[in-house]
Amino acid sequence: MADLTDLGVKAIRDGVASGDFTAREVAEAFNAAVAGAAALNSFIVTTPDRALQAAEAVDADRSAGKPLGRLAGVPIGMKDLFCTDGVQTTAASHILEGFIPRYESTVSRKLWEAGCGMLGKLNLDQFAMGSSNETSYFGNVTSPWRKADGANTGMSPGGSSGGSSAAVAARIAPAATGTDTGGSIRQPAAFTGICGIKPTYGRCSRWGVVAFASSLDQAGPMARSVEDCALMLEAMAGFDPKDATSLDLPVPDWSAALDADLRGKKVGIPREYRMDGTDAEILEQWERGKQWLRDAGAEIVDISLPHTKYALPAYYIIAPAEASSNLARYDGVRYGLRDLPERGGLQDMYAQTRAAGFGDEVKRRVLIGTYVLSAGFYDAYYTQAQKVRALVARDFEQAWTQCDVILAPTTPTASFPLGSLSDDPLTMYLNDVFAVPASLAGLPAMSVPSGLNGEGLPLGLQLIGRPLGEQGVLNAALAIEQRAKFAARPDRWW
Repeated sequence: MADLTDLGVKAIRDGVASGDFTAREVAEAFNAAVAGAAALNSFIVTTPDRALQAAEAVDADRSAGKPLGRLAGVPIGMKDLFCTDGVQTTAASHILEGFIPRYESTVSRKLWEAGCGMLGKLNLDQFAMGSSNETSYFGNVTSPWRKADGANTGMSPGGSSGGSSAAVAARIAPAATGTDTGGSIRQPAAFTGICGIKPTYGRCSRWGVVAFASSLDQAGPMARSVEDCALMLEAMAGFDPKDATSLDLPVPDWSAALDADLRGKKVGIPREYRMDGTDAEILEQWERGKQWLRDAGAEIVDISLPHTKYALPAYYIIAPAEASSNLARYDGVRYGLRDLPERGGLQDMYAQTRAAGFGDEVKRRVLIGTYVLSAGFYDAYYTQAQKVRALVARDFEQAWTQCDVILAPTTPTASFPLGSLSDDPLTMYLNDVFAVPASLAGLPAMSVPSGLNGEGLPLGLQLIGRPLGEQGVLNAALAIEQRAKFAARPDRWW
């Protein structure tokens, strides 16, 4: 049944419902695929028994003639940022190693109720802070992709949702959850040749998700097709009274309304996104993307987002500031790591626990965040960054008077070798330059694969929509997907 792992979310759901195969057969196939892909280091914890239990429940319901959930029989990977009842949740940090929640995040609960099973908890950059999946305490994830020149160099799967992107691209999971604070769904999706969507801020509950930057964090799905992302998002989204930022709105039937006919739609091309340092091949893909959308009936219009150049520095003030506040809860008192000093008091225990538990990138961002929130610097940095954020959001509001959706590159480069940017955090941060503006404005945005570069590595195009405009983003992404016909897959080496 190895071919079952080539199936996506819709194909698995429909096949189980029609009796072409059982949910247990699917779970066994993916469990075996996960077990055989240890070299990718995509999973921190595997849960094959949970995948089988969920599958057996689906098969029993089908045999009894009971209605099945919208994703019945689909095993998925769960990013280890979502708390899962009875299964270790670490955010890829030593400070949470061994933490086993007694509650379920709202997003994961919704997926289990829809009939999904859990293959395991996926690796990520520690506390979702990173763009290469190299900051995890449990070791870096390696992309299943290699350069076409035959070099054996390990490539980055992107971050922070690198375990999710690698697992889906390697076909050891048909879909996975991700979180996106400043590009952490879209950038890894682009690096590994899959689809990933960050919905409007508030569409998916943040309750039970380990927080990085609370005003930016948003959960979303990663899968191999636009339709599979739509199906996953329908199960994940919805109002949650436990999350004060959750939107009290009905969840649209995005998958049923998918339509690649863009006649009457206008697609904006932001002139400020043509930045120095962007690979020429990515700019060429951008041009192809424009033509594909024209072929779908859309009108291409030039727009301006004048404050784009200030978005990245503003993000790297706001996000670390919120992180420094959120991560203050990890003190060794109630859960997780506790490193007791031989002598000293409570403050010494806090300091020693955090020094041992947090990685270098987390410490860097906590220090930045604490600094910009400190007396004398709050107005100079944090307040100014929030003003820039408002200007970035206003740019988008004005753009929606001229267009329905925006097309841009997802990343300025293709994937890079692991370790090549580890000592250059500023260059690493630039990976998010095209993704951050939509995050600051809370807008839905999606990456869809558009082709391979000259080295045989995937490239992605990004669609950005107006608030609550997931349908427009998905439709434009579908139009690109149908015309790009991206069918490349990594050669198995793991």
